[in-house]
Amino acid sequence: MSEEFNTTKLVQHQRDYFNTDATKSVDFRINQLKKMKSLIRQYEDQILGALTLDLGRHPMEGYVSEIMLIINEINFCLKKLKSWTKPKIVENNFFISPAKSKIYYEPFGVSLIISPWNYPFLLSMRPLLGAICAGNCATLKVSEQAPFTSKVILELINRHFPQEYLCALDCGPKETEKLIQSGYDFILYSGETQAGKNIMKMAADTLAPVVLTLAGKSPVIVDETADINHAAKRIVWGKYINSGQTCLAPAYVYVHVSRKDELINAIQQQITKSYGEDPINNSDYGKIINNHHFKKLTAFLSQTEIVFGGRMDEEKLKIEPTIIEVESLHDNIMQEEIFGPILPILTYKDLDILISQLKKLPKPFSLYHFSKHKASINKVNQTLSFGGGCVNDCVIHSTNKYFPFGGVGSSGFGSYVGEQGFKTFSHTKSIIERRKIMIADLLPIMPAYTEKKFKLFRMFAKIIGY
Repeated sequence: MSEEFNTTKLVQHQRDYFNTDATKSVDFRINQLKKMKSLIRQYEDQILGALTLDLGRHPMEGYVSEIMLIINEINFCLKKLKSWTKPKIVENNFFISPAKSKIYYEPFGVSLIISPWNYPFLLSMRPLLGAICAGNCATLKVSEQAPFTSKVILELINRHFPQEYLCALDCGPKETEKLIQSGYDFILYSGETQAGKNIMKMAADTLAPVVLTLAGKSPVIVDETADINHAAKRIVWGKYINSGQTCLAPAYVYVHVSRKDELINAIQQQITKSYGEDPINNSDYGKIINNHHFKKLTAFLSQTEIVFGGRMDEEKLKIEPTIIEVESLHDNIMQEEIFGPILPILTYKDLDILISQLKKLPKPFSLYHFSKHKASINKVNQTLSFGGGCVNDCVIHSTNKYFPFGGVGSSGFGSYVGEQGFKTFSHTKSIIERRKIMIADLLPIMPAYTEKKFKLFRMFAKIIGY
């Protein structure tokens, strides 16, 4: 990181600007959203080209899964922001009536957003929209592992927004540690679990609130009533988009033992239909982010029984969509997050036993259940804890701008997107505007106390439910 981006000075510059109250104006926030939308349109081809270079993404995939979602969310924020920012009037309790009780949403101040490499544009801009909507200044630390997309983001933000308001940085782990310890008022991190734990420890020194969206092994359940062809189609799309490098992609499939062969055959057919007989040379199919991750994935494959796929090309950093059979969750490959185009298939016989097993695992980022049985669907949704999910689909819950996006437990905590993004980057401040006389003023609750006053007041309080 260059001298120009001295972390302490940067935070102070942004705090000084925040303290002018310029960012708190709703009109200011709306203008920044409009400007951001215009810039994304202006840089659209560069963003798509960068996603292809970093991740081998086809422009259609990049547009649908990154740019389109951001533009849609900006439009939503522009429509709703004025109503979100209005103070919320809430009811009073008996003793403080008559008075006005209001909840105000105020920006935290100077926010730090640390984005991941797997969806380098989407997962940079989505939380940044929340910071803008809430009226914060923000520093965006982009991923050095997606250099082409990061370069476009750096230009889009640093060339067109004042550094004291929004600033994008491309820096390594040591410089990122300095950023975290520089006194930000709020931190949002997306990425690996261990890094999230380290960020929590560092943020504790400044007591900055932290939101973490982390990795989490998202299971799929396919029961005996499922539409197998539909399940295969949605699993293949959700798993192999971005070559499996999606935090909420299906991590493994538990299929009822009576439907295993049928599902595996249907998944094979759907892979071929989507990516052809030679996915490695198909431009619709992406690549692994870097050589280090490629070697990690190929090491997994060397330990397993491959049912379908498994071919790879190190020069192109591609591994074709692969299916493996796994005996149990205790197998070695199930101890780590795969985060690639390798799909383990396991079987179960009894849903209650499966639920009991899944309860013993860390809480996943997502869960997907393919079933036509309403009671089973309700049982899974109500008894298992997970960040979010779908019934008879995969991944698409993350596209709903009305939904909070985030994990739970070891897959993270806190959420953002849409109104939840605005609230996440806001402090809720409670204020009572009292009148000259409240009910409490007419009651004997102020010193000097007497035994008689206490008995009478306690009797009155119990009568009205206190």
